[in-house]
Amino acid sequence: MKSTLKGVKALAFDVFGTAVDWRGSLIAEGRVLGRRKRLGVNRAARMKTEDWAAFADAWRAGYRPAMDRVRRGELPWATIDVLHRMILDELLAKFRIEGLSEAEKDHLNFAWHRLKPWPDSAKGLARLKKRYVVATLSNGNLSLLVDMAKHAGLPWDCVLSAELFHHYKPDREAYLGAARLLGVKPVELMMVAAHKSDLDAAAAAGLRTAFVARPGEFGDPESYDARPEKRFDLNVKDFVELAAKLGCR
Repeated sequence: MKSTLKGVKALAFDVFGTAVDWRGSLIAEGRVLGRRKRLGVNRAARMKTEDWAAFADAWRAGYRPAMDRVRRGELPWATIDVLHRMILDELLAKFRIEGLSEAEKDHLNFAWHRLKPWPDSAKGLARLKKRYVVATLSNGNLSLLVDMAKHAGLPWDCVLSAELFHHYKPDREAYLGAARLLGVKPVELMMVAAHKSDLDAAAAAGLRTAFVARPGEFGDPESYDARPEKRFDLNVKDFVELAAKLGCR
């Protein structure tokens, strides 16, 4: 372990894309719903796998602009559940998906609560928590993160959400708020994420950083920037390697 990291006491993890496979999970949920409801899109044909992939990508693509509207004050504070439902309603119209009851729309929206973990996530976290406090630091709301942890078997010590601070990442308040609630100094908290912009914001707030490459997050590995960066304290391929580099066996 690097000597500069010996003071780290806690690890804060991004969740969507870092700990769980949101894209593959949403595609699978969509296919189940499509078969059950015989859903068609545009051309009155049943939704195919590639259609649900496009749907999942569009749903995720709406996430950042919706959060930014909250951050700019254009929308009042809203949880990710609320923002996801707002985007979903727009996409159902765009993809011409009809015939869903309100209960079915709610169930589809809560697919984000049922995301599946990457194969290494639970194993790596179990090793890491032997030495460190392991917590989420996600823009997902608390109920979403708790449901997801139970569904995916992710052994967090603590669930922290932007909802607690009414500031979405990459706002500085989210990172400093996590350190405060965990009772550590910013330099004693390591942000773990698959997104470099998240890590850059964390570093600017004084946190340590670990980049976890998830080249399959968006489907096409060629579209993902998996290159290690010297500006991050650690660069790893998964949570198991992170545990090894931090001395957790």
